[in-house]
Amino acid sequence: MTDNSRHAILLAARRAFARNPYADVTLRGIAADAGVSASLIVKHFGGKESLFDKVADFEDAATALLDAPNEELGRCAVRAIVQFRRDNNADLLLRVVFALGVGAERAMLRERFRRQVVQQVAARLTGEDVPLRAELFVAQLIGLGAALAVDREGPAATADVEQIADLYAPALQSLVNARQIAR
Repeated sequence: MTDNSRHAILLAARRAFARNPYADVTLRGIAADAGVSASLIVKHFGGKESLFDKVADFEDAATALLDAPNEELGRCAVRAIVQFRRDNNADLLLRVVFALGVGAERAMLRERFRRQVVQQVAARLTGEDVPLRAELFVAQLIGLGAALAVDREGPAATADVEQIADLYAPALQSLVNARQIAR
């Protein structure tokens, strides 16, 4: 299977699972959307359950976001979000928004996201309010991803990655650094 086919299958699966209850999603529907055969999906991903499992996996996203020492974590995460969007026309984290509905698969997606992303960020932080700071760090990244997804021709879509990091990363980095905020 080519990388293009794999990418098309994963994008189609993300769309299908985001828009429909798990029970209503079919491999044939995903295959039609991806422009491949259902047998190709089965050959390379197994059945619907294993494809959903792949779609609901955020470990690669967490690895990309956290691939720097804490002193550079905000900048690394911003670069990862922006570069992934540009390279793949997709977002590392935004698919978690699709987990807002009800149902066991949506609850599983939310829990996996918490464990694989938010708790991994929290594990890197020290000081007070670690769980809150980790959630806010991730929320800001989701916001950046949403902005890039919504306006694909605006200033953020065409700005240099480093310029975006210069402007956006300091807010993230302040959450990493645990600066005391007067209460």
